Amino acid sequence: MQVQGVAAIVTGGASGLGAATGRALAAAGARVALLDLDEGAAAAVAGEIGGIGLGCDVADAGGAEAAVARAAQAHGPARILVNCAGVATAGRIVGRAGPLDLAAYARVIQVNLIGTFNLMRLVAAGAVGLDPLEGGERGVIISTASVAAYEGQIGQAAYASSKAGVVGLTLPAAREFAPAGIRVCAIAPGLFETPMLRGLPQEVQDSLGAAVPFPSRLGRPEEYAMLALAIIANPMLNGEVIRLDGALRMQPK
Repeated sequence: MQVQGVAAIVTGGASGLGAATGRALAAAGARVALLDLDEGAAAAVAGEIGGIGLGCDVADAGGAEAAVARAAQAHGPARILVNCAGVATAGRIVGRAGPLDLAAYARVIQVNLIGTFNLMRLVAAGAVGLDPLEGGERGVIISTASVAAYEGQIGQAAYASSKAGVVGLTLPAAREFAPAGIRVCAIAPGLFETPMLRGLPQEVQDSLGAAVPFPSRLGRPEEYAMLALAIIANPMLNGEVIRLDGALRMQPK
């Protein structure tokens, strides 16, 4: 799909992978709406790229519906969705203080998995009614999984299971939307320079980066964005989850 002039929505667009993807889409000519729980930060990034920034809790049905509607009013119905919103609360299933708080587990599932599904359903509902572009495409949806979906570490039960759900969602969604010309893929990043990791001491960041076979460093958000644009451009990429990890395979802990 050609990006020029196309309406796009990026969740988690205020920082990290989402902000980098929003910038890359805008540079390629897309009309970008950045959705984030931090509306002020989303608006700041949007101001840099000529887009719009909207406050949105992706796990909230009504709030997401309103945000998608506002984006459509500004740019028209989105043909591109990149789901980058996520949380990474850590905790053992049974720790020293007892079992993991169920609400903490539920929140990770709500944001990472249900939030992904929530935006997918809303954007797809708008895209199916659009005129097909060259090749019959109407839209592209990209979700963010994680290598933790395959090699979740001790303490990552909530995060790993939420991202495994994103992996499991990708193929049935791609099959369902195929007759409408909407492709669905996911990216499974390894260790990336997100705000969470950048908050760690430099020696810890260096140690994590050294665990990556090649290149032996943390991934850069711009590299995630490069892959997102490659997926959008390549019509044969559909129903696939692509690891972006420098050949990293996570250890138990």
